[in-house]
Amino acid sequence: MEHRIELKKIEHINHNVVHLVADKPKGYTFHPGQATEVSIDKEGWKDKKRPFTFTSLPEDHELEFTIKSYPSHDGVTEQIEQLKVGDHMWIGDAWGAISYKGKGAFIAGGAGITPFIAIMKDLKRKGELEGNQLFFGNHKEKDIIYKNNLEAWLGNQCHLILSEENHEDYDHGQIDKDFLKKHNLETTTPVYLCGPPPMVEAISATLYEMGLPKSQLVTEA
Repeated sequence: MEHRIELKKIEHINHNVVHLVADKPKGYTFHPGQATEVSIDKEGWKDKKRPFTFTSLPEDHELEFTIKSYPSHDGVTEQIEQLKVGDHMWIGDAWGAISYKGKGAFIAGGAGITPFIAIMKDLKRKGELEGNQLFFGNHKEKDIIYKNNLEAWLGNQCHLILSEENHEDYDHGQIDKDFLKKHNLETTTPVYLCGPPPMVEAISATLYEMGLPKSQLVTEA
């Protein structure tokens, strides 16, 4: 089922990420970590649907999305960046395999953090965030989505790594076995993984090599 929603607020949270707040259709439900297909209610764009994750919580009165713009892609995220309050979007029903299965480690690359934002917000609201770890890879410090929130929420269990910038506060390189071992990734509890497909594939193989049972990996794949 499709729903037409009105944009209530749009703001940049860093150089290439926008935060959207929109109407929530009556009776619309999802669980933290889920996504929906989104399209823009403008001529030539309604059929160009793209999946985006909710970064609000199911009990919130409005829907929120945190969307990274990719100018080199086919233009949908670029168009979203240019939306104004009062514009409309279309969304479908919620879907997605990522959901919280208990305390563990979240591993994300770039915009792959978005399903985990909603899950962590939910855990924080419930007072159940302690005991979870985050391993989050980005190109540069300026690319880290919700950096201040993540560091405040997770403290010394927020492990950030940058692949294209040397920074005294963060590790340098890619998320690999050495990085995960250095920060004591726990392989006896669930691991939540989201990011670009090549990264997900590589890290999945690494996690299995480190002893993680396949039943403990939570990902969209």
